[in-house]
Amino acid sequence: MLKFGCSAGALTAAMLVSAPAFAQTSTAGTPATSSSTDAQTTANPAVPSDAPQQKDATTEQSTDGDIVVTGFRSSLENAVAEKKNRDQVVESISSEDIGRLPDASIAESIARLPGLAGQRVSGRAQTISIRGFGPDFSTTLLNGREQTSTNDNRQVEFDQYPSEVVSQVLVYKTPQASLIGQGLVGTVDLRTIRPLDFGKRVISVGGRGTYTDIDKFNPDSKRYGYRVNANYVDQFAGDTIGVSLAGSYIDEPYQFREYRSGGYSDGGPGGAALVGFPTARGTSTRLKRFGGAGTIQFKPVPEFTSTLDAFYSNFEDSQSRRGVELPLGFAVGDFFGTSFNSAGATVTDGVVTSGSFNNVQALVRNDAQRNTADLYSVGWNNAYKGADGWNAQLDLSYSRTNRSEFSFESYAGTGRGRTRGATETIGFVTTNTGSVFTPQFDYTNPALFLLTDPAGYGGDNVVQAGYFNDRRLTDEIYQGRTEIEKVIEGSFLSSVRFGMNYTRRVKTLTPDEAFVTLPGGAQEAQIPSQFLLGTFDIGYAFNGVGRALAYDPFALLDAGVLALLPRTGAQDILAKAFSVKEDVITSYLQGNIRQAIGASELTGNFGVQFVVTEQKSTGLVFGPDGNNLTRTQGDDYVDALPSLNLSLRLPSDFVFRVGAAREIARPRLDDLRVALSYGVDTGNQVNGVNVPIIRGSAGNANLRPYRATAFDATIEKYFGESGYIAIQGFYKDLTSFIYRNQEVAFDFGNLPPPINANLLTTSVGTLNQPINIGGGKLYGVEVAGTVPFGKIVPALDGFGFTGGASYTRTSIRPNPDAPATDIPGYSRWVANGTVFFEKYGINLRGSARYRSTFLGELVGFGASRDFRRARDELIIDGQIGYDFTAGALKGVSVYIQGQNLTDEPFVTEEPQSSLRVNEFQRYGRRYLAGATLKF
Repeated sequence: MLKFGCSAGALTAAMLVSAPAFAQTSTAGTPATSSSTDAQTTANPAVPSDAPQQKDATTEQSTDGDIVVTGFRSSLENAVAEKKNRDQVVESISSEDIGRLPDASIAESIARLPGLAGQRVSGRAQTISIRGFGPDFSTTLLNGREQTSTNDNRQVEFDQYPSEVVSQVLVYKTPQASLIGQGLVGTVDLRTIRPLDFGKRVISVGGRGTYTDIDKFNPDSKRYGYRVNANYVDQFAGDTIGVSLAGSYIDEPYQFREYRSGGYSDGGPGGAALVGFPTARGTSTRLKRFGGAGTIQFKPVPEFTSTLDAFYSNFEDSQSRRGVELPLGFAVGDFFGTSFNSAGATVTDGVVTSGSFNNVQALVRNDAQRNTADLYSVGWNNAYKGADGWNAQLDLSYSRTNRSEFSFESYAGTGRGRTRGATETIGFVTTNTGSVFTPQFDYTNPALFLLTDPAGYGGDNVVQAGYFNDRRLTDEIYQGRTEIEKVIEGSFLSSVRFGMNYTRRVKTLTPDEAFVTLPGGAQEAQIPSQFLLGTFDIGYAFNGVGRALAYDPFALLDAGVLALLPRTGAQDILAKAFSVKEDVITSYLQGNIRQAIGASELTGNFGVQFVVTEQKSTGLVFGPDGNNLTRTQGDDYVDALPSLNLSLRLPSDFVFRVGAAREIARPRLDDLRVALSYGVDTGNQVNGVNVPIIRGSAGNANLRPYRATAFDATIEKYFGESGYIAIQGFYKDLTSFIYRNQEVAFDFGNLPPPINANLLTTSVGTLNQPINIGGGKLYGVEVAGTVPFGKIVPALDGFGFTGGASYTRTSIRPNPDAPATDIPGYSRWVANGTVFFEKYGINLRGSARYRSTFLGELVGFGASRDFRRARDELIIDGQIGYDFTAGALKGVSVYIQGQNLTDEPFVTEEPQSSLRVNEFQRYGRRYLAGATLKF
């Protein structure tokens, strides 16, 4: 804290000294533009009363001949205005132009904001961490309304939302009473265009091509893709009716090479770590998505505006994952028959870095996945703003997601069973990028590699030649909100707002899984030649043997070459199903402050939310002999969430902010599942004596939210509305945290007695489930700024920088005596920056994003969650473009973008050594070329 105070003091002094070097705008010498009801955007129910109006970024020259800033510089000025004029701590992104955010992906744009970081999935940014917390602790809104999601939890996957239909993104780092659906560390609000606010007619069309620099390694993959979009905004009937329409279609490939170690055994010399069950594979993804948004506004009189908006997304993500899997370290001394040759092994840092395995029977995997999702969202807002100071609004909305996820694994090997097929000797070398293997077989030989169960996964009864998983998810949100506000003239209290919101959410997951087998009782089958697609590139993990057999497993299933053996009653499948319903009633009271203090001004708000929650979950209790019981459990509780935001605005364009609030984040929806399985552990030992006990596992329908008390303080220096420098400090005291896989005492006496119940002396056993326990601290500091260099050195007009860096510390503990644990998504250091030049129609940008090591959340087969320590990463992007402002090509913009220019890998590893790599993924570089036309 001493360092923080000294740094803050030094920065303040530096800004005071440098302030005269910057030209002041019209706000110099007068109180800074403050929050007031006069600036309210009534068409958006969640927009606080201090919302500034977005600038028109589409005009090059005003009617009086003055030059108006456009493009990326204009989007930065809009972001500076948002940050300056609000009383919350806010970061924002505005569209450079209609249908044109600064990045091709919303998630990538958000990840460039101070204190935020993205995690790449399949080569593209998909989830966002705010201030060191993963997506479980933040929420995402669309036009101020809560949205359904395509995963098992609440967090939104941002690749569902085309950047072309979003005009602005706001990230609230501090809450206020009137912000519904707020998260514990932040709230992301995606905004679409409001045509009457936009104020003029615009038609825009655009397109781009995409190219990946890595050659396609699956025969059915692509290296080229495209994207097209169109936008239309207009006003009619004397500006009493406004219409906006936006649509985007994308068909783009993503490819990556991947190495997975499968963990590490202790079977090396002296217990050294030995690569366990590695896989080398290439994944090709083809993303197809149509997204559309539309808004109709009706303003018959100045006091009343009715707004109807809708959003739709159709999403299809088809993946081909092909590779070779090797039973190595974990197969030694097991029924796999693999043996390790320790005589020639070398050991470095406790890891076997070279050696060989004998009697290895490889698996050739041809896996496929098809994810489809439809997302619907519609909202209707009616806002009244009276001349007498009374304002009111009513907002109704509905959101729904239907998702289907098909995962199909298919295996080929030299024979069925672990010791029945041909085996080989495989050498290996392990480094900090994974292991490289030297096999002997020809993996492209269809006479050698057959459809079968090479690993014996199905035991003696089932020839498991693969696995099939079909997950169906439905998510619905109904929301209604009403608010009344009274503006008070000439008072310290500028207005008072009271409102109520009701939200019902129902989420259901239905899994369907099956063994993939061979029909007619066959043990092995050759792949029919008509279904062979050729070969695929195994990748850099194999020396000498670069390719293996490729086929489409879905085609084999459709033709009857493979068959499904359903597992309809399997307990492990039924336990994944859940149905959760939440009813949340939020009432709030907020007072807004505006008071002149000499030449300065104090603005802000204070208030409280009362949140009443009723949650219910329905699922199965797995009794003995398949006697399953359906039960519904749940809880209800009340949270009082006070908040305070104050901003002291000086005539020198300094703004000092403080904030305090009580914050919550609701439990994961899949953690609320009821499903409970149990049985008798007959091997339980107590002081060397065998004492049988009941053990079970379940979700927890009685979970309460994560809860924290938060404090924020910021010092901000603005240069009109063209730039700023800020230092932001925050502190959160988490009083309630949710830990998963905790063993608690549980009385099974009210459930059917398990098998071997006669051995028990008590019905009290243990249950493994998520629970509310422990807490801890999260604190940090962020430095952010947008600096137009021309304000300092006129010769550098057009050049500038925007970005920031954050340092965060955490100490979350399940109990006071336990060691601190990592939070998914937490990075101690996060930094990003963009250097740009924009003038004479030329726009150049170079961007960098850095995050230090973090606990990454990966998705395994069947959407199971897997947490791995990810290495730090630095991602470099760039763009070159030109905007035609005159002549026959006026309104045309062309650009070339390069993404991941250094081909930064995504790597996870075990904490013991950097040689113990878990995943190593390379996505390659992506190049995009496109154009937009506006008229």
